Amino acid sequence: MSEGIVEAAGAPGWRRATGVAGVAIGVLATGAAAGVAIERMTVGRGMRKKARLALDSAGPYGGLRGTPGKAYADDGTELYYEADDLDPDPTPARRRRLFGRRTPAPVTVVFSHGYCLNQDSWHFQRAALRGVVRTVHWDQRSHGRSARAERGEPVTIDQLGRDLKAVIDAAAPEGPIVLVGHSMGGMTVMALADQYPELIRERVVGVVLVGTSSGRLGEVNFGLPVAGVNAVRRVLPGVLKALGQRAELVEKGRRATADLFAGVIKRYSFATRDVDPAVARFAERMIESTPIDVVAEYYPAFSDHDKTEALAHFVGLPVLVLAGVEDLVTPSEHSEAIADLLPEAELVLVPDAGHLVMLEHPEVVTDRLADLLTRAGAVPAGTTVGGYGSSSTAQPG
Repeated sequence: MSEGIVEAAGAPGWRRATGVAGVAIGVLATGAAAGVAIERMTVGRGMRKKARLALDSAGPYGGLRGTPGKAYADDGTELYYEADDLDPDPTPARRRRLFGRRTPAPVTVVFSHGYCLNQDSWHFQRAALRGVVRTVHWDQRSHGRSARAERGEPVTIDQLGRDLKAVIDAAAPEGPIVLVGHSMGGMTVMALADQYPELIRERVVGVVLVGTSSGRLGEVNFGLPVAGVNAVRRVLPGVLKALGQRAELVEKGRRATADLFAGVIKRYSFATRDVDPAVARFAERMIESTPIDVVAEYYPAFSDHDKTEALAHFVGLPVLVLAGVEDLVTPSEHSEAIADLLPEAELVLVPDAGHLVMLEHPEVVTDRLADLLTRAGAVPAGTTVGGYGSSSTAQPG
C-alpha cells in the first residue's frame, strides 16, 4: 500500500517521508482498504469525486453559526468560540422554582470537541438545544477557526485544560455551567478539573463525558491483532513527527489517496453499516481539514494522559458517561472505568455505535444530554428538546 501512495505523490521527498508511514498506516487501513477496493471495482474515480462534491455542496451538517468571540490562552494563542443565547424565558417563575429564590445568570453549556474535529462535530446537539439553554462551542487550539499554536511544539492535555478555562472566562464569566466533552474534549474537561477544582466546586452543575478516557490510552489496540498494534505503537510517533516536518508533501499525498483514507476514517468513526453518506462525508471533511503537523503535535499527549484522580472533583455532580460499544479509538471499557469511579454517574453504552456516537446516533446522545440538563436544573422539567432527528433524517435547526 505504501508504494501506491508514493506513486500517487510522485516526488522523491514524499517517498522518503512515507516509506515508514506506509507500514503503520497500512496496518491501520487493512480492513478499510478492502472495502475501498471493492468500491473502486464498481464506482469510477470521477463518479466518486462528483459524489463528494455533491455532498459537500448540499450536506446540511456543520452550517450552524452563533455569536462569534475570541479568548486568549495563557501563551497568547487565539481561541475561537461561538455562543448560542437562550431565548427569552416566558415563565421566569418556573425558573426561580428550579434555581431557588434568586434567579441566577443563565446556565451555559460549554462543548469541547475531539482530536482532529472542530466545534461543528456537535451539530445535532447544537441544533436541538438552540433557544432552550445558552451554549458555547469552541475550537481547540490549531483546530477549526482557532489560531495555530507554535509550530513543532507538542501540545499537552494540561494546556488544553487551561485553554478551556480561558474560553469560560471570556464566554461564560459568571453563572452555573455544564461541561460537555467528546474524546480529547473530555480529557480537556478532566484537565480543567485537575487544575481549577474551585471552578468545578463553585460553578459547575453537570458534566457529560462522551467517548473519552481518563488514562491508559497506550493499551488501546484499535481493533488490531497484537502484532499489528505493536508495529503501529513502535513506529507511529516517529513517523508522525517526520511527516509533520514535511507537511506540504504529506498534504499532497493525502489528497491523492482520499478514497483510501475515507475508508479508514469511516472505519474508526462509525459502526453502523448504513450511516448516512452525508454524515460520513461531514466527518471526513472535519478530519481532513486537520493539518498533518497538527496531528503530529497532539499525538504524544495521549500516551501521557492520566487524569484519573481528577475525576474525584466530579463526585456529587450530575454526570453522564456515554460511549459507543464498538468504539475502536477510546473503547467503551474506558467509559466504564470512569463510571466505576463515579458511582452516581449515569453510564450509557450505545449499541452499534463507534467513536463519533454523537453524529452516528444523535437522538440517543441528545436525549441523555437533555435528561442531564434537567437534573442539573439547566432545563426546566417538561421542556421539549427536539429537532435533532437521526443521522439519516436530521436537518439543521
